[in-house]
Amino acid sequence: MTLAGADELQAERPRLLGMAFRMLGTMADAEDAVQEAYLRWHRLADDERQRIRMPAAWFTRVTSRICLDELGSARARREQYVSEWLPDPVPQERATELFGGLEESLVDPLDRIEFDESVSTALLVVLESLTPAERVVFVLHDVFGLPFGEIAEAVDRKPDACRQLATSARRHVRERREGDVPTALHDEVVQAFVAAARGGDISALTAVLDPSVELRSDGGGLVSAARKPVRGALNVTRFLLGIMEKQPDTEVSARITGDGMALGFGPAGVVTGVLNLHVRLNESGDAQVTDVWIAMNPERLALWQA
Repeated sequence: MTLAGADELQAERPRLLGMAFRMLGTMADAEDAVQEAYLRWHRLADDERQRIRMPAAWFTRVTSRICLDELGSARARREQYVSEWLPDPVPQERATELFGGLEESLVDPLDRIEFDESVSTALLVVLESLTPAERVVFVLHDVFGLPFGEIAEAVDRKPDACRQLATSARRHVRERREGDVPTALHDEVVQAFVAAARGGDISALTAVLDPSVELRSDGGGLVSAARKPVRGALNVTRFLLGIMEKQPDTEVSARITGDGMALGFGPAGVVTGVLNLHVRLNESGDAQVTDVWIAMNPERLALWQA
């Protein structure tokens, strides 16, 4: 393999990393999957590599299969996870840097997921509820725009079966995200949430929250976090205000993610947690917080440090 060939293959890494992250939900797992794909390439004999006319397609297929296998075992591991498992939050400015943009494809489905949204916590949480095959097909088709013929080779299924998987996954995503609000409205609710929390106003904070709101915090067993979900507007309010009372010197800063505005918090210069809100319209048409996600596992917050 020539130096130019090596450079060309390394240029594929951001795309593969972005693909694997959307399939697996964490940077560590995505990096492991991509690294394994490159190791498999280098293990090939020279004549085997020379017979591969489209290395980019080969890497897509191999990385997808690695992720498919990983998803099968990840679900069992997460059932034994010490706290509530959450996908890695990704600050917007790091997403393009790490994953690159989504190039226009010959396939342009109407339901193509936007780049920023495709790494949002809200979407990644929904993707966790799909079957491994549905998730891989959804990412390859609805995010990266691959045709079903290519996807079929990646997941070892027929194109029609992949089309059915994509349809099922898309329907599930739509149902789970019905009522989600535009980014501008999301950010307005986040700002109201911050104002109420800083003021210690129980009534104001409770009013921002949906009555059946659920809070999940992920400490990974490495830092203190709620082991089980906190449910109900009043319980969540008391939980959040209790944390603020115990950590009065914590600095909070707004950062943009695929979900919109999120809140990084911690001592000066260090982010020890990221709070993300899921905002939806209730039956009355008002925007309220239905989910509070707090990522605190220090191994999963490297992207948020200065």
